[in-house]
Amino acid sequence: MEKDRTATAKERLVVIGNGMAGCRAVEEMLARDPARFDVTIFGAEPRVNYNRIMLSPVLAGEKAYEDIIINGAGWYADNAIKLVSGDPVVAIDRASHTVVSQSGRVEPYDRLLIATGSDPFILPVPGHNLPGVVTFRDLDDVSKMLAAADRGGCAVVIGGGLLGLEAAHGLSLRGMKVTVVHLMPTLMERQLDEAAGYLLKTELERRGQMIVTGGDTAEIFSHDGHVAGVRLKDGREFAADIVVMAVGIRPASGLAKAAGLEVDRGIIVNDHMVTSDPAVMAVGECVQHRGACYGLVAPLWEMCRALADAACEKPSGYEGSVTSTKLKVSGIDLFSAGDFSGGEGAEDIVMRDAARGVYKRVVVKDNRLIGAVLYGDTADGNWYFDLLKKGADISGIREALIFGQAFASGGALLDPNAAVAALSDDAEICGCNGVTKARVIETIAAGACSLDAVRSGCKASASCGSCTGLVESLLTLTLGGEVQSGPKTLCKCTSFTHDDVRRLILEKNLRAIPNVMQELHWTTPDGCSSCRPALNYYLLCAWPGEYEDDQKSRFVNERLHANIQKDGTYSVVPRMWGGLTNPRELRAIADVVEKYNAPMVKVTGGQRLDIFGIKKEDLPAVWADLNAAGMVSGHAYGKSLRTVKTCVGSEWCRFGTQDSTGLGVKIERMTWGSWMPHKFKIAVSGCPRNCAEATIKDFGIVCVESGYELHVGGNGGIKVRATDLLCKVATEQEAMDVCAAFIQLYREQAHYLERTAPWIERVGLDHVKAGLFDDPGSVQRLAARFHHSQTYCQDDPWAERAGGKYAELHQHLAEVRPLTMEPQAMETVR
Repeated sequence: MEKDRTATAKERLVVIGNGMAGCRAVEEMLARDPARFDVTIFGAEPRVNYNRIMLSPVLAGEKAYEDIIINGAGWYADNAIKLVSGDPVVAIDRASHTVVSQSGRVEPYDRLLIATGSDPFILPVPGHNLPGVVTFRDLDDVSKMLAAADRGGCAVVIGGGLLGLEAAHGLSLRGMKVTVVHLMPTLMERQLDEAAGYLLKTELERRGQMIVTGGDTAEIFSHDGHVAGVRLKDGREFAADIVVMAVGIRPASGLAKAAGLEVDRGIIVNDHMVTSDPAVMAVGECVQHRGACYGLVAPLWEMCRALADAACEKPSGYEGSVTSTKLKVSGIDLFSAGDFSGGEGAEDIVMRDAARGVYKRVVVKDNRLIGAVLYGDTADGNWYFDLLKKGADISGIREALIFGQAFASGGALLDPNAAVAALSDDAEICGCNGVTKARVIETIAAGACSLDAVRSGCKASASCGSCTGLVESLLTLTLGGEVQSGPKTLCKCTSFTHDDVRRLILEKNLRAIPNVMQELHWTTPDGCSSCRPALNYYLLCAWPGEYEDDQKSRFVNERLHANIQKDGTYSVVPRMWGGLTNPRELRAIADVVEKYNAPMVKVTGGQRLDIFGIKKEDLPAVWADLNAAGMVSGHAYGKSLRTVKTCVGSEWCRFGTQDSTGLGVKIERMTWGSWMPHKFKIAVSGCPRNCAEATIKDFGIVCVESGYELHVGGNGGIKVRATDLLCKVATEQEAMDVCAAFIQLYREQAHYLERTAPWIERVGLDHVKAGLFDDPGSVQRLAARFHHSQTYCQDDPWAERAGGKYAELHQHLAEVRPLTMEPQAMETVR
């Protein structure tokens, strides 16, 4: 019979390790019996619990620290958990049932959970302890790599496994010249066969990385006491301003061994995750179960469930895990699961599509799928993994197996939703958080009617996002037409929508980002990479001339006033008014290209010249040289006016009805420098033949014999949208007034990162027309507000940066770091 918790004191549970495994185990125990334990968690890092497998996107600039927090301070407080952060446990006294922390704190326990994770393996080569040699295991490591990337130069990553390649990808995106040195002849040899490894190597080299396989490190050498490079045993040398060791991990079992627990490679545990001491449990990368140690996240979740069952007297038992792997490098689809080594009795089924860069291989033995490697097309990864884990008989679909779930079903599952419906209830949907199909459906049945609600309820799709499509399919299958898409909050830091925030900024006279966050009860101390840029824009729009632009809240391209490219260099686009240029400007561009060794100059679709391959440190000098020729920034990087495209119009063309070029130049000089919710493009065509493609621009003017047709809401991108006819006017001045008024209405009403096309589709063209024309004075009032704002915006940022403005800020904040600052060390939370 279960103990009566009201009649007995809670058990004191002490957890050593505030990482993913330790906190997940606590979550699972709380879900089963929230009144059983009085929990104290010791963490080595001065932070709350965050998702380590998302460190790669943080390094790559795709996420900020706040985006990867799993359990914030509120979770500890809500569950009465004492968090002792930045104070690791250094000793376990099993006789007295106490632990001792580094600061000397002694904490008694009834049950102890060890979740110390793993330690990175450091090659014992000469120079391994030099300054500049780092590992890739926690946020501090990422901070060191970001600091190195800010200084520029070369990086060597030793190890071509998952972590090594993700580190190399992030550093490459940050602008460093990266060399990967891997001992084995195949990258990720534990997860990939030779063919897939070759495809991966080729793609990474195409992206600018140097991949050295079969490279055996002899030493890391230095200059002036700091790392300077890596030397291989065959004599080759590679310069390095930072060396990242990513050659493997070892279970962090030293604390358990010192306490006298049974330890082999890891801490020995049984199927209930109990160690050789019945009062001590262990979970995660630090344990060894049935001879196996695991370094991937999915087994950790399965261990945590078994541990919580046993701790709450509902034993189930852990029997080991079948693992799968995905590489978190944008643009590379890679999946691997099971045993692909083949062997006696195994047969390979292989499909190659060289044109698409697709390679698929499944390994079958005794009519069971035992391994799969997918490169270039991983859509069927979950299905293969489900078949593999269950040991399903595939004899009936053997001939179609390699073509995926839809074909193996005889075409019955060509609909993606039908394919998801066919997955078993225990099929894994979200590998990052260990969430099954059944768990997602339970969450939906409990009232989660939107993607954000599912993310909040069970964390599916809340990390890397690769399973978002599966979750959306489950929402559709479960709720049909009742799936809710909103109201969409500005971000997860607030319960307010974009419209609410914009309205309250004006109503409450809020004039600074901290002011907004305080008044509107932000749930994070400094916001996140989604809300800070939005708030910065909304304040700029609301208080022109009064609010000072917050550079910390801008994305890297806007901070550097250039477009970062995949090799870490930048492209620079000077403005050409209406697409016009002259010999002086062309000579200046040619001089810059030669002087700074730019490898490519390209004519853009907006009738300008784009200079590629400029190094970050050369940007101020490039800007200064172009400024000297009278050229200013083209804002090709900005959420702002990009270009005004024109045709030659009536001055030269025999079909032209009006001076489209002259009007385009006037409009560009009126609108340049304006910050907007998203990029904004304008075009002026001199006749209905529409050579300037005005009818796929945010604002387009088509000249006709009787005047000017004004069009809005076009988009020529991934989803092409033709414009809507807004109105027709008779004069250039009217066209310019309506243009300014439309831009201001868009600036004041659209959501940040919402282009004119989706904005008009959301609010309706009638709403836009009403805002402009229902009141006879609206156009003039909106245009006046726009022109007032422009008096504070039409300063060339290139000239300011070339002159040294924000230099100190950029030096300290490092242009390519995440948008928000790391919180201070976490104190004990009750």
